[in-house]
Amino acid sequence: MTIRPVLITGDPVLHRRAVAVETIDDEIRTLVADMFETMDAARGVGLAAPQIGVGLRIYTWDMANDDGVPARGVVINPYVSATKPAAGHPDPHEEAEGCLSVPGESFPLRRGEKAEVSGLALDGTELHFTATGWFARCMQHEYDHLGGFLYLDRLDERWSRKAKKAIRKHGWGVPGLSWMPGVDPDPFGHDDVEHEHDL
Repeated sequence: MTIRPVLITGDPVLHRRAVAVETIDDEIRTLVADMFETMDAARGVGLAAPQIGVGLRIYTWDMANDDGVPARGVVINPYVSATKPAAGHPDPHEEAEGCLSVPGESFPLRRGEKAEVSGLALDGTELHFTATGWFARCMQHEYDHLGGFLYLDRLDERWSRKAKKAIRKHGWGVPGLSWMPGVDPDPFGHDDVEHEHDL
């Protein structure tokens, strides 16, 4: 298992649609093991393959839930269908979302409270489950990565302006930027940032 660098917003891999996995072979199994290792080192609760520079439709998670789903898992070639978010503005305290590809920052985003997830497990068997609450948020967030989107792309106008300002401040938004979990646990000087909801 290998910890891989996590790409930062602006890299082209993060902003294009990932392709389906055709065969679950040893190469894919090694990739998934590396994804878990990287996610753990980064103290994240989810990681999509494009975040480590691999444009395949795979994501992992490590999040306790109330839905009877194992807290730790992987889904290959997923399809996620979520309920419509509630009307109104997101609560900046209760609905702030983070991302390992936007390290040290978080912005409020309202998402659907429930998501249906289907796809393949690592052994090739079919998966199907319902996610609710923060677990549903995690599933939607990682699925967005596979479509070439970051959560920043879904922010309302007010928070989008703040996010763009933060990106400029950090000098992000250009190809090739990454950080190494475990080596650079806090690469941008955000010692006080809580990472539990970095997806």
